[in-house]
Amino acid sequence: MGARLTKKHDPHTNNDKGSTGARGLRVGRASAVGPVRDHNEDVLLTLEIAQLGDRPAEPLGLFVLADGMGGHQSGEQASTIAARVVTHHLLSEILRSYLLNEQRDASQSPLNEALSDAVMAANKAVHAQVPGGGTTLTCALVLGDRAYLAHVGDSRAYLFADNRLRQITQDHSLVDRLVELGQITPSEAQHHPQRNILYRAVGQSEALEVDTYVETLPSSGKYRLLLCCDGVWGAMGDEQIAQALRTAATPQEVCDRLIEASITAGGKDNITAVVVEPQHYPG
Repeated sequence: MGARLTKKHDPHTNNDKGSTGARGLRVGRASAVGPVRDHNEDVLLTLEIAQLGDRPAEPLGLFVLADGMGGHQSGEQASTIAARVVTHHLLSEILRSYLLNEQRDASQSPLNEALSDAVMAANKAVHAQVPGGGTTLTCALVLGDRAYLAHVGDSRAYLFADNRLRQITQDHSLVDRLVELGQITPSEAQHHPQRNILYRAVGQSEALEVDTYVETLPSSGKYRLLLCCDGVWGAMGDEQIAQALRTAATPQEVCDRLIEASITAGGKDNITAVVVEPQHYPG
């Protein structure tokens, strides 16, 4: 764990305030088996690119989180295949244009559609290669001042900005649907015996509906984007998550705190988180 904050330290203070230097991304990541499971079915795959120099490019980051299900090997295989296929698909679709500084034209899919297509490709691969297996899949592509997300299952993406935590994605779980219908309350959902049952997951059928989101990131450059599995949010309340995002000095410290707190809370699942924030380099 990193050192705790002192009163004089503000984790969101930009040491290069006023600099015209290029922006990059500062990333923290962590994954743990947890106190109960004997293996880790979560997969986290991250990629960050920053181009500095006289002609700096917008920072690019790809973050893919998959939480497998279906037993010891099926879950691991499903999450691994899904994370790798969606990453390969997106790099093939996006990276060439980014590196060559090409503008996306009418023949190319909008980025949110490209993410949806990548998840569909992952779904096809898991369905064919891991019968009976499945996985959640939450992907975030951060490009400049926007985040493009694709989501299936109950892993989550949150945005912490202006001292407020907001859940971006919607869980595809039975209890979340019951809350939507007004049949149970959010507090009842937290302890519902069927809260881990998903009605939508990657690899469960040939057809799949993918949720996509486009987030305009704060122009202040002060935000933290969190992707985490249910091993984190299921063991902690929103205020605990917000407190870690608010007070930890670095994205890595946020992740370390979330892992430690989830274990301390007696979480029964694997625990995985990635936190992204903007970074400025001297011009």
